Amino acid sequence: METTTTIKPTFDVSEIRKSFPILEREVNNQLMVYLDNAATSQKPQAVIDALNYYYSNYNANIHRVHTLAEEATAAYEATRTTVKDFINAKSTDEIIFTRGTTEGVNLVAYTWGRKNITEGDEIIISGMEHHSNIVPWQILCNEKKAVLKIIPVSDEGELLMDKYKKLLSSKAKLVSIVHVSNALGTVNPVKEIIDEAHKAGALVFVDGAQSTVHLDIDVQEMDCDFFAFSGHKVYGPTGVGVLYGKKKILEEMPVFMGGGEMIKEVTFEKTTFSDLPYKYEAGTPNIADTIALKVALDFVTENKKDIIRNHENDLLKYATEQLSVIEGLQIIGTAKNKVSLISFVIKNAHPQDIGVLLDNQGIAVRTGHHCTQPLMKRFGVPGTVRASFAMYNTKEEVDRLVSAVKKAIKMLT
Repeated sequence: METTTTIKPTFDVSEIRKSFPILEREVNNQLMVYLDNAATSQKPQAVIDALNYYYSNYNANIHRVHTLAEEATAAYEATRTTVKDFINAKSTDEIIFTRGTTEGVNLVAYTWGRKNITEGDEIIISGMEHHSNIVPWQILCNEKKAVLKIIPVSDEGELLMDKYKKLLSSKAKLVSIVHVSNALGTVNPVKEIIDEAHKAGALVFVDGAQSTVHLDIDVQEMDCDFFAFSGHKVYGPTGVGVLYGKKKILEEMPVFMGGGEMIKEVTFEKTTFSDLPYKYEAGTPNIADTIALKVALDFVTENKKDIIRNHENDLLKYATEQLSVIEGLQIIGTAKNKVSLISFVIKNAHPQDIGVLLDNQGIAVRTGHHCTQPLMKRFGVPGTVRASFAMYNTKEEVDRLVSAVKKAIKMLT
């Protein structure tokens, strides 16, 4: 009987790197190693070209009748269709353009939240949330006299699901959860979280800022009620993001901001509002960056997420092995299911000092609390050094990181 061997698809990182001009940059007289991708990813030339082409050839406001405006409108709305396909939404009506994940959270808090949350209701978040998924709900709970409840985190950096299930009750109206932790790399079991929340009658908001670039996103299969992500973490421009919401829920929500574009008719006595998704897109939008977002998402799709993910997982495994044997270094966040991100601390060394010494060697990492101060408190650290990997990073860059960390430790001890 013949046996077949599964051949892992190859990933030519050297070819990929040619698409990112900034990777040729030198920092402190050394070729830069960029390992701060969880903060923002670098941009392929095609995205940069799309921005330049818009401003050079058809810069105009959208939804007007002249030629330039029609061209801009077509390109802008093409991005909406691409986003719909990228996250498998049912309709473009469910795709709202925002400035980023933070605005998506706030939009839901200020509209759905203020309409539906009342005194005594409960909102559940986790102990690993970004401040953007804490503060808006705190503000809402304080205003409405509601209760904010927290899913605890294990020593490995995983959610304690048994504790979560005990938090759910008829008082729970919303669960807002990060899909992937920006500080730990943990991939949370969002499908299970959503299913349990829906059994209790609660809606679920998923913060996809860190997951959308790494994981396959299917909002219909996930069955989340809201999902948000930022373009600049998916190789797109800054200042543009997406909020997905189930159409029926969005239709029943009040408006967020008032102004042009989000209206049907205005008189001094009354205003009627536009249909979805324009109901939530007041004013002149971020046209150029939204158009370029399509190019970024197409770039990811063309290079195949599963192949990219295999490459990133290989980097994660290799970096984890190399860093783990450094004396005095402790990795914070050892969940079984992680994306390509490593946070660590070094005994008797402040993360910021390590970050400066790495930068002196041309290596860009993030240091600090990563906008997750409650999580840092949970682990008893002021912050961590975070190295996060993207499709264009290499094992040679991991080697440089490891060497630089060892050199930094020697300088500090």
